[in-house]
Amino acid sequence: MKNIQLKAYLLLLTIGLSACSKGQNEIGKPSPSLTAEVSFSASDANKAFDDFTRIFYNTDQKLFYSKSDRKDVAVGWPQAVFWDITMDAYKRTNNPVYLKQINDMYQGAANAYSNFDWKAVKEVNDFIYDDMMWWIISLSRSYEITKEQKYLDAAVAGFKYVWDNSHDPVDGGMRWSWKVEGKNACINYPTVIAGVTLYNITKDSGYLDKAKNIYKWSHDNLFEASTGRVADHKVGQNPAGYEDYTYNQGTCIGAATLLYKATGEDAYLADAKLAADYTKNKMCDTKGILPAEGDWNEQGVLKAIFAQYIQLLIKDAGQNQYKEWIYSNISLAWSNRDQSRGIMFRDYKVACPTGLVQSYEASSGVAFMQLFDPIVK
Repeated sequence: MKNIQLKAYLLLLTIGLSACSKGQNEIGKPSPSLTAEVSFSASDANKAFDDFTRIFYNTDQKLFYSKSDRKDVAVGWPQAVFWDITMDAYKRTNNPVYLKQINDMYQGAANAYSNFDWKAVKEVNDFIYDDMMWWIISLSRSYEITKEQKYLDAAVAGFKYVWDNSHDPVDGGMRWSWKVEGKNACINYPTVIAGVTLYNITKDSGYLDKAKNIYKWSHDNLFEASTGRVADHKVGQNPAGYEDYTYNQGTCIGAATLLYKATGEDAYLADAKLAADYTKNKMCDTKGILPAEGDWNEQGVLKAIFAQYIQLLIKDAGQNQYKEWIYSNISLAWSNRDQSRGIMFRDYKVACPTGLVQSYEASSGVAFMQLFDPIVK
């Protein structure tokens, strides 16, 4: 997750991270649909995923392109997010075409990323620790769906590799990179998620112990207990660096919800709700619409990650008070899709551009629609 997380450190060093210009890809006019009735169907959810795949999926490399011009495949860690979306589409529909794509994407990723030999993934593919952890989570989920042992073997080996190289046994927490000092939310909360997921699969209590350990460090160092705000990073003995990102809020929600489900401890659920409340009340606009992250960079996938974990809080932990908020975002994103291509945009409040669009920024609406049941009024 180099482009996103290096931003935090460059800002810390007062060096700005510039965004590329879109040129002809100007954002559309504000949509009149903010007051539209909340509605989308199962066939809409199918279409959203199928169109996203049609526009962005490379059937030869079995990975997704970075842009709608279909020239280059996306960078490594968002491919894991796209794989999650594919898994969610299959779980929603049981469509064998989507199951084939799950297995195909594993092969495409193995071909691209050193066959998940994690030392080579670091040294050859230049993945930092959080890049790896997104894949470890996705590999664990793919095993839950397919029961293919190779997926679990890769996840187990990956978790061990990252833990052995990233965990700080003295001061606690997970280092996000070997290149830049710091312990970021993007490695710590996903480590909790991966740990609990592997515990649920293997029943090895060591994974749960590690997850609880990292959650405590994260709670003490990256979580503002009075508000539910999640810090992006902590560097050395400096105060935590607070920059609001939906994926950090989301992985905190997911980590806390999974630990609540695994342990029954109400404190975890309280944290998850507090993080969700902060996202809704402080990061959204006055109508509750999520921020338009990803101005021509990988941050376009952040809300797709958030979708995964707010769904967990709502469905698995029964927190239905957040449903109306999420459905409003889904409906708005869908109503503002590119009517010709069927793809959505990172900014739900405007019409999707008709020119060049990144897969990153087109992904989050698709993710939400696979994760949440249709609602038709």
